Amino acid sequence: MPEALSIARQLDLDLVEVADKANPPVCRIMDYGKYKYEAAQRAKESRKKSSSASVKEMKYRPKIGPGDFDTKTRKVVHFLEEGHKVKITLMFRGRETTHPELGRKILDRVVEATSDVGRVETSARQEGRQMTMVLGPDKQAQAAAKARKKEEAKEAARLAEAAATDADQTPDEDPAPDASAG
Repeated sequence: MPEALSIARQLDLDLVEVADKANPPVCRIMDYGKYKYEAAQRAKESRKKSSSASVKEMKYRPKIGPGDFDTKTRKVVHFLEEGHKVKITLMFRGRETTHPELGRKILDRVVEATSDVGRVETSARQEGRQMTMVLGPDKQAQAAAKARKKEEAKEAARLAEAAATDADQTPDEDPAPDASAG
C-alpha cells in the first residue's frame, strides 16, 4: 500500500481504493477529479438520451361534429409525431352510456386517422361514463408514411413535368389549305 501511494505521488495522480474488503485491498492509480468529471458527463448524456414521453389526453364526445373531430385528431397526430403517448377519452352523458358502439365508432375513426403515426397500446374499454384508449407513437409506421409521402411527391413532380412538356409541344400546323378547294 505505501509503495502504491509513492508511485501515485510520483506520477502526480491519486490512489483510489477499489475493493477494500479484498485481501490484499485492490487500488487503482488515476486522476480522481477527471474520473468524477467524466462520470458526471456520462450521466448527463444518458439523461439527455432518455426520452421523457409524457401522456397527453384528448377528450371526445359521441356526438362530435366533423370539424371538431378533425381538429382534435390533428392534435393527436401532432402529439404522436412528437413522441408522446395519447390517452383518448370518450365522455358519455345521460343515455349515451347505453350506446357504447357509438363511442367505439369514434375511437375506430381516431385509430384509422392516426395509423400512419401511432398504434394502439391499450384497447378501448369503458369505465363508468368514460371509454378510454391509449395510443403510442410507432416509429416504423412514421418512417413508412414518410417514405410513401416522398414517393408521392416524386410522382406528382414527374406528372407535373410531363404535363409541362406536353403543353410546350404544339401540334404541327395544318398545311396551307388547297387552292383548288374554294
